Amino acid sequence: MNKILVANRGEIALRIMRSAKEMGIQTVAVYSEADANMPFVKFADEAYCIGPAPSSQSYLLGTKIIEVALHCGAQGIHPGYGFLSENAAFSKEVSAAGLIFIGPTASSIETMGSKIGAKQAAAKFNVPMVPGTDTPLKDIVEAREIAKRTGYPLLIKASAGGGGKGMRIVHKEEELEEQIQMAKNEALNSFKDDSVFIEKYVSSPKHIEIQVFGDKHGNYVYLFERECSIQRRHQKLIEEAPSSCLTPEIRKAMGESAVNVARSCDYHGAGTVEFLVDNNLDFYFLEMNTRLQVEHCVTEMITGIDLVKEQINAARGETLRFTQDDLKINGHAIELRICAEDPLNNFLPDTGKLEVYRRPQGPGIRVDDGYEEGMEIPIYYDPMIGKLVAWGATRNEAIDRLERAIDEFRINGIETTLPFGKWAIRQEAFLKGDFDTHFIEKYYKPELLSECTDEEAEFAAMFAVQIGKKLTEVPKPLNLNSSDWKQRLRTR
Repeated sequence: MNKILVANRGEIALRIMRSAKEMGIQTVAVYSEADANMPFVKFADEAYCIGPAPSSQSYLLGTKIIEVALHCGAQGIHPGYGFLSENAAFSKEVSAAGLIFIGPTASSIETMGSKIGAKQAAAKFNVPMVPGTDTPLKDIVEAREIAKRTGYPLLIKASAGGGGKGMRIVHKEEELEEQIQMAKNEALNSFKDDSVFIEKYVSSPKHIEIQVFGDKHGNYVYLFERECSIQRRHQKLIEEAPSSCLTPEIRKAMGESAVNVARSCDYHGAGTVEFLVDNNLDFYFLEMNTRLQVEHCVTEMITGIDLVKEQINAARGETLRFTQDDLKINGHAIELRICAEDPLNNFLPDTGKLEVYRRPQGPGIRVDDGYEEGMEIPIYYDPMIGKLVAWGATRNEAIDRLERAIDEFRINGIETTLPFGKWAIRQEAFLKGDFDTHFIEKYYKPELLSECTDEEAEFAAMFAVQIGKKLTEVPKPLNLNSSDWKQRLRTR
């Protein structure tokens, strides 16, 4: 492969292109009309408009994207994350066109794309599972029988689900039938598949995922874990690597289980196996994401491995360049997703113009983003505009650096998650590593963030007043006789 098309937009498109350029590979961008002036379009060697702003008329048009790849002579297509990255049909189309899909096979995507199918495949390798079902519910009679075995509370989940859709917590038997029907309706509307299953609800879990990697020759490694428990609407906001709670023994056990999940579907390329971890540090398989993750940056920071380059190498058919014994954890990294959202208003998405946009700099700081000052944040896509990552030799140093970088980041014109990030990483529960997926629900209230903002504003105002006083003072003449510097010069 000496030319690849990146079937994505924004920060991930730009991030993929940078690694490809370092490998001497030409890049092709496809973009919607709304993204014509985006940095990733300008960075690419070639760029083609594929339709209007809505993703259904542009970034989700797999056939059109393949036509562009064939037209420009690209040999491979990198899907990034989101859009078509976990679309088995698109992967098949790419291969059928004689192109290389830079990701797993369609078969792997299909197996892990179904939560039920994933559980069935992983169970063959004795991967720990949350008690529940590994087949779709047939009817309410079966559901009640299963509920008696698992006990309440329990979780109804859509087999084809994601992002919290088609998911319902049931606390008592009287709610069961209604919640199942609601989950099925939402799953059908969102995924055109109303299959649901039941799991025991783990009440205070940590969400910890393992980065795995495989080649086409049957070699596998795990690149340690990422702590992803700070979430809103079942979507992550802060991620770190490694987790502050795992012992080396549990890390190894989770890593080996994750590799077995990858083996269960003959996986190759970069993938992520997600686990729920309870208070006793018992872990249970949740699902596998068959793509690069948003938070892959923190893994890169602690391992020194460029995951995009390795994806390209694996797609070329190359053998993994490293073994499990070669991989070591170096320091600690924390990532804050910078989303165009208002944390004072239930994290609702915000739009507007980036009137001021200035990135932080300095040791251990990485910013992956896709916008520039003066650009508009469109309403058509995910509200994440970038990721701020801090690395430190220790977790405390990473936290300190992230706070410093948040203070340096200047974004005016839209509301963002930067203030929430600064508040969150200074909470006692976060500093101790004693938190779970209910962190925001337990500790966060918008007024707390508002109080912090008011205090900072008050301090800034007081500081400005003091500076103003100094500037209006009449300078006093220098009394040259108050020093013996002249005498000292004479005696030298």
